[in-house]
Amino acid sequence: MKRIGDINPAPQISTRKNTSPESTPQFSVADDESSCPVCGGAGYVRMDAPVGHPNFGRLIPCDCKIEEQEGKWRREYEEMSNLERLEDWTFDAFDPAVPGIREAYEVCLEYSENPDGWLYLVGGYGCGKTHLAAAVANALLTHQRMRVIFVVVPDLLDHLRSTFAPDQPHSYDSRFQAVRNADLLVLDDLGTENATPWAREKLYQLMNHRYNNRRPTIITSNRNMDELDGRIASRLSDGRICQALFIRAGDFRVRRTRMMNR
Repeated sequence: MKRIGDINPAPQISTRKNTSPESTPQFSVADDESSCPVCGGAGYVRMDAPVGHPNFGRLIPCDCKIEEQEGKWRREYEEMSNLERLEDWTFDAFDPAVPGIREAYEVCLEYSENPDGWLYLVGGYGCGKTHLAAAVANALLTHQRMRVIFVVVPDLLDHLRSTFAPDQPHSYDSRFQAVRNADLLVLDDLGTENATPWAREKLYQLMNHRYNNRRPTIITSNRNMDELDGRIASRLSDGRICQALFIRAGDFRVRRTRMMNR
C-alpha cells in the first residue's frame, strides 16, 4: 500500500539549473560568468512538483532575485533616510546621567533589543529625543539588519511629493509602500510639517497602516497632543500600542555652551 506522502508528495524548490526544453522558462539569459548558477540569470526557477500538483510548473523567484530586490529596497531606504548623518548618534555616545533623561534612555535601550509597538518621545528642543530615536535606529540597522527609515516629517512629505516630477525614477506608490512597510520607521519632529490637507491625509494613512499592523515606529515631537491631528493623537494615546515618554531634560546645546564658557 502506498503512503499518502508517496501519492501526493510535498513540492520542493528546484535548486539546480534545469536544461530540458520542456521545463526551462523561456527567458533570454546572458551566458556569462556573472549569471546565477541556479537560474542562469533568469531570476526565477520552477517548483519541483509532480504533474497534477497545483504548483506544477509554477515559477518562483530565485535566491539571487530575492537578494537583488532586498538590495534595491535597502538603497531606496538609504536614499529616503536621514540616518547617515546621524551614524554617530548611538547609545554609547549618549549621557544618561543628564537630569530628566534616564527613564527615556532605559526604555529606548530595551526597545532597541526587542522593538515592539510604538514609542512617542515628547520634549523641548535639544532634550535628546532625536538622539535616542537615532540610537535605536542605528542599533537595529547594525545588529539586526532591519530595514530602517529615519526621516524628519517635512522631509518625508517632500520625498513623496517629489515622486510626481516627470523625471523622478521612483513612483509615488513604491516610495509610500517602502515607508509604510519599513521594519522600523522613525518620524522625527512630528507637528513641524506644513499641515495642508494632502499632508494631513498622507500622514494619517501612513500612521494608521502601521498602527493597524503594529509595525515598530518611533515618533518624536515637541508639540502637545492637542496640537496634532486628532486621528493621529488618538493612536498615540493608545497605551496598548504606544508608550509615551515625556523628556524633561534641558537643551543640550545650552548646556554645552555654558560648559564651554566656564
